[in-house]
Amino acid sequence: MRAIMHMDLDTFFVSCERKMDSRLNGKPILIGGTSDRGVVASCSYEARRFGIHSAMPMRMARQLCPEAIVLRGNSGVYSKFSDEVTAIIKEAVPLYEKSSVDEFYADLTGVDKFYGCYKMATELREKIIHETGLPISFGLSVNKTVSKIATGEAKPNNKINVISGTEKPFLAPLSVKKIPMIGDVTYRSLCNLGVKRIQSIQEMPMEVMEKVFGKNGIVMWKKANGIDNTPVVPYQERKSISTERTFDKDTIDTKKLEGLILAMAENLVFQLRRGNKLSACVTIKIRYSDFQTYTLQKQIPYSASDHTIIPVAIELFRKLYNRRLLVRLIGVRLSHLVEGGHQINLFDDSHIIGLYQAMDKIREKYGDRAIMKAAGMEAKTLSRFNPFTGEPPPLLPHRRA
Repeated sequence: MRAIMHMDLDTFFVSCERKMDSRLNGKPILIGGTSDRGVVASCSYEARRFGIHSAMPMRMARQLCPEAIVLRGNSGVYSKFSDEVTAIIKEAVPLYEKSSVDEFYADLTGVDKFYGCYKMATELREKIIHETGLPISFGLSVNKTVSKIATGEAKPNNKINVISGTEKPFLAPLSVKKIPMIGDVTYRSLCNLGVKRIQSIQEMPMEVMEKVFGKNGIVMWKKANGIDNTPVVPYQERKSISTERTFDKDTIDTKKLEGLILAMAENLVFQLRRGNKLSACVTIKIRYSDFQTYTLQKQIPYSASDHTIIPVAIELFRKLYNRRLLVRLIGVRLSHLVEGGHQINLFDDSHIIGLYQAMDKIREKYGDRAIMKAAGMEAKTLSRFNPFTGEPPPLLPHRRA
């Protein structure tokens, strides 16, 4: 008998911001790109009452809730909180999977013989809340699908245990959209067939689902019936970090573009040093106004040094930017990551290593972008964030009408 626990940190980005500034408690919060092209990355439950949801254009979200507090976000801080939760889970359970920055699976199979799976899951949740101050919900069942759906039903900040043998009656009254693999297009197709509740799929022959949706129909039918043998995959460190910038207005200003490439590379290299990582590959990405996207990469000796990686990033950009069209998006990625520290060249690097250490201390204390090269000051306006990079949150949240 399997016992799979699914955990999800409730409105994670918002919860992190509120932990750092209690004045945000109880207020509608929007986090994401603040420009007209920006999207909502996360929103508080207070904002959701206005019909706002993740991935909604920020312009529309502001129209729905003009009094919402809009924050650009600080994904460097979010990653730090996520790492704290990961460390607690790693210490408590024998096998876990980190499926995103705020979502985890844990295989508790066999624990019931010695302790009790639900009791252990409850105590793990309480420990996370106590040590991090972040709200978290969990679902517990015999497989990943039912547990994930149970977590969604448990929110906000609660728990659900689906006892073995009760999976089908638990799922039956729920909307088919609760099944993880069903998106908007599939949901509309099911609605056109008159299928809105999971019970309808349960009562339908599997062959009918296969005929209409192909192989995906079989998977949907199994999930609707609480059947899922997918294993919990042991957590592994990611092998790349990246950041992108989508412009409010397409640009052809090469000086601005190079400055942004420099700033993004500088910030990513700092993230390498903070995580005790080295990179052996630099990739530059450009998307033009016609949405044609190009990338160029170069292998380098393993490094976490500005003076090694930034010149490569600039060189790649100059080679790649050859169409002389308006640019919509640029990005930098560092890959082939490994654990380790920079190998110092005694004669060439000794003076600059001290400089890196001093700069990194300032960033650790005051934020990722507290100190940066003058040529990269344009990066203060970075609007897209990722699991590793970000900028310090504003001291006072600003309101957008």
